[in-house]
Amino acid sequence: MENLFIKAALQTWDIQATRTEKIFNQLSDDDLLKQIAPGRNSARYLLGHLVAVNDAMSEILGTGKAAYPELQAIFIKSPDGSGLELPTIGELRLYWNLVHERLKKEFLNIPEAEWTTRHTAMTDEDFAKDPGRNKFAVFLNRTNHLAFHLGQLRLLV
Repeated sequence: MENLFIKAALQTWDIQATRTEKIFNQLSDDDLLKQIAPGRNSARYLLGHLVAVNDAMSEILGTGKAAYPELQAIFIKSPDGSGLELPTIGELRLYWNLVHERLKKEFLNIPEAEWTTRHTAMTDEDFAKDPGRNKFAVFLNRTNHLAFHLGQLRLLV
């Protein structure tokens, strides 16, 4: 890959995802049931939230379909403790691994020139008005989102 900005962004994503996975692997299933802080989300909810958000990236970037779209209602559109039936912690751990292995491949297959094109969550008209809202911007936003929640998870370690 020639574009150093894209290469650096992909490396940063990989670092954040690896660090987050390391923490999830350090935490027991009982630890994942704990709230990050009093009145805050549980680590289990954050695991599901990150799986749901990251899984949706395939569709937004136009590289594939979300494998677990049902998680959006539970972990994006509803708060922790909503009473909705949650997948097991084992399922969420598996989904994390599967989503991130898929994303790693998808990211590497995006041609450099496509990173600055319109993502699927906006119209051609909106993109013409603001071309800075492109696939690369979504990728950077999701990397920052991952890093934010990684910081929260560190409170449990």
